[in-house]
Amino acid sequence: MRSKSFGEIKNISKHFTKKESLEMFKKMCISRNFEFNTKDAFDKGYIKMPIYLSVGEESVSSAISIAYKKPHIFAQHRCHDIYLAFGGEIVPLIDELLHKPSGIAKGMGGSASIHSPKIGMFGHSGLMGDQIPIAVGYALGSKQKVLAIMGDASAEEDYVISSMGYAASKKLPVLFVCTDNGLSILTKVAVRRNWSMVNVAKAFGMDAVEITDDPWLIMHHVKKLAKNLPSFINIHTTRVLWHNGTGQDSEPEWDRFKIVKEDLKNLGLEKQALKIEQETKEFIDKLWKKQLKK
Repeated sequence: MRSKSFGEIKNISKHFTKKESLEMFKKMCISRNFEFNTKDAFDKGYIKMPIYLSVGEESVSSAISIAYKKPHIFAQHRCHDIYLAFGGEIVPLIDELLHKPSGIAKGMGGSASIHSPKIGMFGHSGLMGDQIPIAVGYALGSKQKVLAIMGDASAEEDYVISSMGYAASKKLPVLFVCTDNGLSILTKVAVRRNWSMVNVAKAFGMDAVEITDDPWLIMHHVKKLAKNLPSFINIHTTRVLWHNGTGQDSEPEWDRFKIVKEDLKNLGLEKQALKIEQETKEFIDKLWKKQLKK
């Protein structure tokens, strides 16, 4: 059952250094403030294309980027946070969303197809889940470390499951991640299927876990799973805004950003975290304001 404490390990945050915890939180702040600025720009009519925002899911990409360094990244349509967490430049992403030729895909890829050779990130085509077979093919050809990210709806596609099976049979260096917000647009997982992706991965012989979106918990498991690829991790998270757009149907089941701030306080890092949050907001706000004026 989905919950903010699913798979929780007591005091897991204390197993990480202050530097790791604050770096993770800074990445969360960058993503969150970027997305709220994107929402504002969309609501004011600056952005004309569909947008897929990551508000509520920031902890997942932030944690993975610390525990799984420099992979080749194959992400899905909801990917601003992934690009930012792995070090993507902020201004070219803003310009991409504003349809400018100075954007990372020359203004033609948009929100759903973030492509950046500089950080090893390949843009999504728009076909749900097709990044998974492509990621597996890349791992087969290159033998290099790959991160393949899908949503809980994409995970149900036949070519996703068969690609995972092929990766397992060839022992390819792929970390499969499912960001499971429990929804396919608005249809809940329980309505769509009665089986678990973790059980599918395990049936293929992969190491696999199912946890909530506690970033320290994610870092803990990703570090372990990365030692025996391919492997799979299903992460319960929440989607604060619409699947596509900036509206909100209901309050999310939990607020991981707020929970992480409380955890940092308990670690004695409240002042440092507050400073990071404030400085990050000012920095991102300033960048957006400048690009909107051009």
